[in-house]
Amino acid sequence: METHRNLIVFICVALYMALCLVVGIWALKRTKSTQDFFMAGRTLGVWITAMAVFSSTLSGFGFVGGPGLVYMMGMSSVWMVISASIGYSLSFFLLGKRLRLFAELRNSISLPDVVAARYRSETSRFLTALVILLGVIGYLGAQIKAMATVLLDILSNVAWMPAMSLEVTMAISVAVLVFYCMTGGIVASVYTDLVQGIIMVVAAILVFFAALNAVEGGLGGMATTIMQDDPEAISPWGTLGMMGCLSWFFLFALGGCGQPHVITKMMMTRNVGDAQKILPVSVVGYSLAALLWIIIGLSIRALVLQGQHPELTGGDEAASQFLQHYAPPLLAGIVFAGLFAAIMSTADGFLNIGAAALVHDMPKAIRKRGLKNELFWARMATLGIAVGSAFFVLYSPQDMIALLGTFGWGTFAAALVPTVAIGFNWKRASATAANTAMIAALLIIFGVELCVKYLGFSMPYGISSGTIALIISLTLFFGISLFSKPPVLDPDIEAVMDL
Repeated sequence: METHRNLIVFICVALYMALCLVVGIWALKRTKSTQDFFMAGRTLGVWITAMAVFSSTLSGFGFVGGPGLVYMMGMSSVWMVISASIGYSLSFFLLGKRLRLFAELRNSISLPDVVAARYRSETSRFLTALVILLGVIGYLGAQIKAMATVLLDILSNVAWMPAMSLEVTMAISVAVLVFYCMTGGIVASVYTDLVQGIIMVVAAILVFFAALNAVEGGLGGMATTIMQDDPEAISPWGTLGMMGCLSWFFLFALGGCGQPHVITKMMMTRNVGDAQKILPVSVVGYSLAALLWIIIGLSIRALVLQGQHPELTGGDEAASQFLQHYAPPLLAGIVFAGLFAAIMSTADGFLNIGAAALVHDMPKAIRKRGLKNELFWARMATLGIAVGSAFFVLYSPQDMIALLGTFGWGTFAAALVPTVAIGFNWKRASATAANTAMIAALLIIFGVELCVKYLGFSMPYGISSGTIALIISLTLFFGISLFSKPPVLDPDIEAVMDL
């Protein structure tokens, strides 16, 4: 079997790509309206929603970018893993039931719909849609690059395939992704998440033991080897340092409440009370699947330092290089298929909320009514956003997939945690405060990115720009709300907030 490793991996991935096309065609028949396309008809059960929630968080960000960060920075990014689990709990505690009730009361099909109802403001709707659209471009870019990077590594090891560049594999990735998402919308994503989630959890456990066997001395051998090379890398803070890790902890723990691709799935559940059942399944699934993030990065770095593996040209190669050379062939093929499954599912979620922002929410905010034939334009918007994200990632100042994902996460967190997580639980929160917080978050996030690209600026102590933006947006949100006149809420909205 080892002699046919590359062929086995290629067949597994090819079969998964073919399955995506079949699922897309099947979902096309079930997608009859924009509510089906954006909300899956609001009929999801506990297990499907739970798997969709944690799959959306890991994806290419965690499966490709995470091991890359561990390879480059040591234990620093483990703080992301820990804090994301806390973020799940905060999200469900603050929004699980309330967001679902808001959506049902107003028959909402998007997060900006609910924000507009809460604040009685079309400006808030527009700004929420803008935040989602801009954040999606960065985060979706990370998914597309992850998919293209892994596909390039797989195809380069198949003897009869011609040499390809990252741009070519990115074009292939976008083509498959667009077909999958344009045909089935969110239905294509969530109904495959159950199988994808199971694959991710099982594969992570098997890869963990494969990594222990690949490095002499197992986990202790990895730690000893890395410590001899760079003691900081294996320390609790890694090479990023204490301030940088704590900024990630704050951003990913509290910021989890503002991730629209996660919290919108709370609007899709069949029953309001399902949130308390979904949370433990999501946390356990995420924690087990995150083993891939940590163990692959540590093992491949130890193997490079021991001279067992050539030095990587970039951290994003860590996952694919380990699977190609140190995991059993069939396991490698299944993990690669699971990786593509996670990326496709998450990317579908991003394209879905981005398309809703572009064709449903922005027209309603500007024209006071939606577009005619909204389902058709949603599919066209899906194509445009995917292509735009691919171009963004090619020319982004951030090179690593996980850092691109952090940029998208930070954009969502800084703008939507005050507006949604706090505002949906605090009657005193005003539309002016929410709007100011969102504008400030966008100005800070994109201002810092422009300074990084054109002025060579870098944040001191490794602190994330998203963390700074979140702190400032929260300060503005609380300050303006406290010093302005209490807003008038619609009776139904007030009744839900009293629960």
